[in-house]
Amino acid sequence: MSARRSRRLALAAALGIVALLLPACAGLPTSGDVAVGLKLGESPQDVDVLPVASGPIAGAGPEEIVEGFLEAGITTSDNWDTAREFLAPALQRSWAPSAGVSIDVGPEARTLSSTVPEDEVEQADTAEVQVQLDLVASVDGAGAYSGAPGDSSVPFALERMDDGEWRITQAPDGIVIDEARFPKVFEGYPLQWFDSSWSRLVPDMRWFPRRQSPATTVTQALVSGTPSEWLDPAVQTAFPADVQLAQDAVPITGQVAQVALTRPASGLDQTTLARMRTQLQSTLKAAGVNVTQVRFSVDGRSLDAGVVELAGTPADVGTLVLRNGEFGRIVGDEISPIPDISEQIVAIPQPILAIDVGIDDSYAVVQLDDGHVYRVAKSGRDELDARAGLVEPSLDPFGYAWSVPEGDPQAVQASGSDAAPHAVANAWPSASSISDLRVSADGARVAAVIVVGGQRWVVVAAIVRDSAGVPTELGDLVQLFQLPEPSTGLVWLGPDRLAVLASPSSPRLVLQTVGGPGSSETAPVDAISISGARTPAGVRILGAAGQLYAHAGSAWREVTEGITVLATRAGE
Repeated sequence: MSARRSRRLALAAALGIVALLLPACAGLPTSGDVAVGLKLGESPQDVDVLPVASGPIAGAGPEEIVEGFLEAGITTSDNWDTAREFLAPALQRSWAPSAGVSIDVGPEARTLSSTVPEDEVEQADTAEVQVQLDLVASVDGAGAYSGAPGDSSVPFALERMDDGEWRITQAPDGIVIDEARFPKVFEGYPLQWFDSSWSRLVPDMRWFPRRQSPATTVTQALVSGTPSEWLDPAVQTAFPADVQLAQDAVPITGQVAQVALTRPASGLDQTTLARMRTQLQSTLKAAGVNVTQVRFSVDGRSLDAGVVELAGTPADVGTLVLRNGEFGRIVGDEISPIPDISEQIVAIPQPILAIDVGIDDSYAVVQLDDGHVYRVAKSGRDELDARAGLVEPSLDPFGYAWSVPEGDPQAVQASGSDAAPHAVANAWPSASSISDLRVSADGARVAAVIVVGGQRWVVVAAIVRDSAGVPTELGDLVQLFQLPEPSTGLVWLGPDRLAVLASPSSPRLVLQTVGGPGSSETAPVDAISISGARTPAGVRILGAAGQLYAHAGSAWREVTEGITVLATRAGE
């Protein structure tokens, strides 16, 4: 066995020993809050445990030092103090680990090459090591996640220190973590920004180390930060640029977040203060912080800040279906009609391909078997779009019905209650075709499945609206992930996740966080369409023979049959 191979095994063994010994040598805490123990029947494997790396091993060569440094990126405590042990003293002070995260396939896919041959390491005083990474995503310094698949070459320079040990003298800022351990080290927190009408909040997922205080972390990111670049055209913040946090910590006292602001906050009007409190309060709650309210202060004096009323989130009315001449919400095996529109829908003589119900249940859009799109309300039915090859339509919370031809993805139009079409500019300028389009419940984002350069992508873009709420254009698209096979459905799962039904020949359900990683699972073998929900558990899938499927643990179960159309709701 080579000396280099022995040192690698020693490094791996040391890391394993550290992980095994931690529970035994941690000792009992003598201060801090009372912690909740394991639930009855719960095993330690069910508990989220942060991974821990070890410092340098004596006698390790240049490649082993670099390997150890990369591995130490998983240990975020004390500002990555363990990783700094692999650096020369000057670099320890200047290295900035919070500059970003490179997320790769894993250590087994990394290739290291050194300028110093293995048999000359003992005589050398300097070395350069090149690391080849197989990247899957990245996180920038503001915590914004983006898919970034591809190879990346990362250079390191090393020197032998006075004690004879190798240390890194040049390294890029930021850290490297493999995709399997990334969600164990980092947590996603949805910052909340106002839409252009100040009536709805729009999530913007950011990723920060789990060891950091969520209350302080997300407050700093919201007050001092800006929306993600792609989302910026559709959102705004209530916090003025000259208002900052007056202290680095946000203590929670009796479920009240105490937020000290700089002096310019004392001159703000009541509307601005109320929007600030609403925005921050919603962000903290979305981040899982146990708060009931936010209290602002300047120089120790409390500010009188109220809250603003937001547009209500529509009630989850369950699964909407068309079956045997009945349309409405299915409960058990019974269908409860929707007043005003159920009667209008079942009276349509032509076969119906798709139904999307408005946010207040007072209207819907339907696509008939001729491909045309109609608006249906108590007053009757109006044709909105008669172009050929339309994909299934999508309603937004402002009442606009979005439609686009599959072969002309740039020709997106949004039709209001007056049936007048409004062209939406800058729609997927590089796409050659589109198969699915869905607007989010906040009306600030639209997701789609498009083909660009022969590749099929799931993408999102911001929606820019005028002062009357009419959608006028899309912002720059963001590619979330590549889809190797065709899609048969796209829906929103709550405010920040998408579900894609893909691969008609071997159906699978892909769940994707907007601004985060995704996952996939097997779908029913004959799946043809999908409806959204607030959570993945609420997803419903329609089979080719009219079977309606729901989740049953990790499997799917048939809940009813005879369904002609599995309908959707605006924003889902």
